[in-house]
Amino acid sequence: MSISSMPESIPGLEKDFNLLRETVSGGTSTKWIDHKKVKFYTNAFIFHENKVLLGYKKRGFGLHKYNGFGGKVELGETSPEAAARELEEEAGIKSALKHIGVLFFLSDDEDCAFHIDIYRGDGFTGVITESEEMRPEWFFTHADDSLDTGAAPSIPYEQLWETDPYWFPYLLSNTPFRGRADFRTDPDEGKLLPCKWWFGVLGGSAEVAD
Repeated sequence: MSISSMPESIPGLEKDFNLLRETVSGGTSTKWIDHKKVKFYTNAFIFHENKVLLGYKKRGFGLHKYNGFGGKVELGETSPEAAARELEEEAGIKSALKHIGVLFFLSDDEDCAFHIDIYRGDGFTGVITESEEMRPEWFFTHADDSLDTGAAPSIPYEQLWETDPYWFPYLLSNTPFRGRADFRTDPDEGKLLPCKWWFGVLGGSAEVAD
C-alpha cells in the first residue's frame, strides 16, 4: 500500500474526480486493465445498532466470500431501484438506502468492467431471510463489541474481496468514497488476486485505510 502523487484521473472514475482526495493506492501492475464496455451493478450494506449485515455467497461469482447484497441494474431500472430490489430478493428486507460510494471493478477473465454503486442503509423493515444465493449474517463493526458480548463475530475481513478492507472504513464511517480495483488470475494459486487499486474520499478528511 502506498500514497503517491494524485493522478490526473483514474479510468472509470472520471466523474467528480477533481473532488476526490486520494487515500490509498497500490499493486504490482503499472497499467490499468483495458475494457471496452461497462456493466452497472449495486451493492447494499445494512447497519443496525453496532452491527452490519453481510451476505455469505453460496454460488456464482465471489463464491464463499462475504459481501453486501446486490446485483445487476436491469434495463429500464435506476441504480437505487435495483439496489432496493436486490436487497429484498437476497435478504428479504427493505431499507432507506443512501448512496455512499462507487467501486469500479475489473478482472482479466471478464470482457467488461463493473461499475458498482455502493449503498448504506441504517435500519430495516421485514424479516431477514436466507436466499438461494446469499446467507445473511450479522457482524459487529468493532472487534471489541464481539469480544464483550459474544453475540456476533467481528467483520471477517479475510473473507471479503482482498481490496475491500481499503474502502470498508469509509462505509463504516459514512464517508463518501470512490475507488477502482483490478484483479488478475494468479497462475500459481489459480484464483483472482488484486494487481492494482486506487481509493479516495469525496472532500473532507479521512484516515488512510490500514
